[in-house]
Amino acid sequence: MTQEQTIWLVLGFAAQGLFSARFIVQWIASERQRRSVVPRLFWYFSVAGGALLFAYAIHRRDPVFIVGQGAGLIVYLRNLQLLRASARAEAG
Repeated sequence: MTQEQTIWLVLGFAAQGLFSARFIVQWIASERQRRSVVPRLFWYFSVAGGALLFAYAIHRRDPVFIVGQGAGLIVYLRNLQLLRASARAEAG
């Protein structure tokens, strides 16, 4: 395995780790509040992991993976935008 391949493999695993961490964050937040909640950090992990997985998918030239991660990024970024707009509205 070349050094470049190793770097991309490490990036892919790191990206998957970030992407998976969002579920742990959501689970802990829900358990603490005894109801299902989706904290803002969930969306930040989604964007970080999704963006890195998108880059990895492009590197791998996998069109299915590229479309899936690209579409997900739109949803994650939109949720963060909605949260910011809601916070501004509440602040008055």
